[in-house]
Amino acid sequence: MDKVPMTPGGMAALQRELKQLKSEERPAIIRAIAEAREHGDLSENAEYHSAREKQGFIEGRIKELEGLISLAEVIDPAKMTGDEIKFGATVTLVDEDTEEEKVYQIVGEPEADIENGKLNLRSPLARALIGKEEGDSVEVRTPGGTRSYEVTGVAYR
Repeated sequence: MDKVPMTPGGMAALQRELKQLKSEERPAIIRAIAEAREHGDLSENAEYHSAREKQGFIEGRIKELEGLISLAEVIDPAKMTGDEIKFGATVTLVDEDTEEEKVYQIVGEPEADIENGKLNLRSPLARALIGKEEGDSVEVRTPGGTRSYEVTGVAYR
């Protein structure tokens, strides 16, 4: 399996979620299943079936998180320098059509969250930005058409 690039913040978030699932949610769902069993006939017990379904989701997410953590290659952007955009860079872009400014950090897939400025390394925009420098123009094909951006800042923090 290939390593999954991740920032220290992304790794910490995955570890927090895993800890919460194992120490809080897993024991709570086990108690809920035990309680639902005490209500009698399991074939028509909605609480039991709901709790078992939630337990399946929790166990699946625990396995997924453990897998991601085991494959993670933590890369600290604060230790990186240079003018060229690469993994971990915080990039300031200006949309050449609307003059709207956007700031994104290029991160690994598990920690991507476009609403919070975390851009997936595998996204079309991130792929177009890799290797570019401040002052460069980038054209990106999106479902809504081709967009042009100017790179106005590159930082590693």
